[in-house]
Amino acid sequence: MSAYTRSEHLRALWPWLPLWSAAALLAIFSHGPMPLFSTRTLAVAWEMWSQHHWLVPYINGEPYSEKVPLLFWMIHAGWFAFGVNDVWPRVLEVAFGAIQLVLAATLARRLFPDRPWIAKATPWLLMALSYAFLFGLQIMYEVLLAAWVLGALLCLTPSPRRAEPRWLLFGLLLGAGLLTKGPVMLLHVAFPWLLGPLWSEWAREHRARWYGRGLLAVLLGLAILLAWALPAGFSGGEAYRHRLFFTQTAGRVVDGVAPPDTLQNHAQPFWWYLLCLPVLMFPLSAWPRATAALAMLRRPLEPGLRFLLCWLLPNFVAFSLVSGKQAYYPLPEFGGGVMLIAAAVALLRERHPRLGANGWLGTWPLGVGGLLLAALLFALPDLVASGRLHGEWLDAASLYSRSFSVVFLLLGLLLLLRGRGEMRRLAFAGLAGTLAMNTLFTLTLWPNYDLRPATDLLRAADGSGRAIGIVGGYDGQFHFAGRLTRPLARLQYDASLQAFAQAHPDGLVVTHLNHPGADAMRYALLVQPFRSSWLVVWPAATLASLQAGHAPPEPAQPPRFYPRAGGLRASP
Repeated sequence: MSAYTRSEHLRALWPWLPLWSAAALLAIFSHGPMPLFSTRTLAVAWEMWSQHHWLVPYINGEPYSEKVPLLFWMIHAGWFAFGVNDVWPRVLEVAFGAIQLVLAATLARRLFPDRPWIAKATPWLLMALSYAFLFGLQIMYEVLLAAWVLGALLCLTPSPRRAEPRWLLFGLLLGAGLLTKGPVMLLHVAFPWLLGPLWSEWAREHRARWYGRGLLAVLLGLAILLAWALPAGFSGGEAYRHRLFFTQTAGRVVDGVAPPDTLQNHAQPFWWYLLCLPVLMFPLSAWPRATAALAMLRRPLEPGLRFLLCWLLPNFVAFSLVSGKQAYYPLPEFGGGVMLIAAAVALLRERHPRLGANGWLGTWPLGVGGLLLAALLFALPDLVASGRLHGEWLDAASLYSRSFSVVFLLLGLLLLLRGRGEMRRLAFAGLAGTLAMNTLFTLTLWPNYDLRPATDLLRAADGSGRAIGIVGGYDGQFHFAGRLTRPLARLQYDASLQAFAQAHPDGLVVTHLNHPGADAMRYALLVQPFRSSWLVVWPAATLASLQAGHAPPEPAQPPRFYPRAGGLRASP
């Protein structure tokens, strides 16, 4: 590659990559790791690290069959270099997002070599998606998976120098994706390969090699997964092995395969993603030009469009038919979605120039929405003070809303502009608006998600050898931040609580209450908000006495109490 070519490639990243990276770093470090997504991932990585479980992921002292280990290993690599911290995993997540943007632009350039605007528009539109940006702030698996998916699909597409897919690299990237999220990686990339003759001239001319070598690449990817899964299955024990090889995936595909208390199934009806689609694709879903462009796509379709349809439509149907659904499961397809929108808009401008420049198909609905939101934020302090609007978030947001109303006023005016640069204005407004809302969340509601008070108390107890129990479910939210070295005992309000208190009279018990009453405000050690409920830490003996109907001794000092955001206090 010549120096000029390298320079051109670097120039192609300006200014969207520095802009997105700066926004992502600012947002991800504006508050701590989010419970329960980020804290659960960090808890597994920490337990593997602290207990030297390098092969089998663990959470709360038990093998964790829900996830495969590549992301944890990547976190460990940074910890080996820089020590245990929560900075490296967040920087890593931002790096994954940046790689996703670059790969999406590269794939668009490969699919539409004669329409460079599509490759230029793809990363801008992708970084405009509010949900994708916010979820990308979580230390999770999907953004890394998206990078592997885009890389694998790049291997299937023809380049200027080579028409045949790069099968070896395709298999290696499949293996990396399988080690990131498990067998679902195959679903993300299977249809462009299986339907290759519909979009690839090379596949039509060499069907035997396309499917034969593709199958060998799939087997290579599966071999990479099995190279970890087989020894991990035997190391983790029979129950872990059964969950890993059978119920872990089947329980998500078909509802009822695994008991609901042993698997995160997330079952939803088949039409659920259809309802989510406008939210997942916002603000592009509110851009009339994108809607019109997609509606006016007509045959014959060029190979790039056929590739995108062979990728996106079957995947949408497949994910809709699968029982388990989460909004972030199709995140690797978001790059393809914005590519399809960019291609449709490019064709609209080419085939229907008047519609391509029509002002009524511009971003004015989003501009009007921005102005209305600005007006609401400006009026919010008066509305809250008069009692006409009331709520936890509204009360807290009213302290800062007028400052943020200026931001949305400017963004609304920006989106009302017409003429050249519409796509970039939309992308910038989407990114800036999402960053502003994340900042407003940090200033207002983050205290309701910040577990540091309880974590500090549990860290001290664990360090002094006191046992800790928790009533109900536990997703590891205290383990990494508290650097806990022992599992929390899972308890219920039954004999298990009494037995724990008898065995550990100096132990602590964590409970979640909708409304902490007089007993909590009198006998607990700590009361703090957590999301929409309250987290209460008790002396084990005290809670056991209360549950048995006895009055415990008066504590030496009242509990540490942390009010909810917005000034709402616990109800006695």
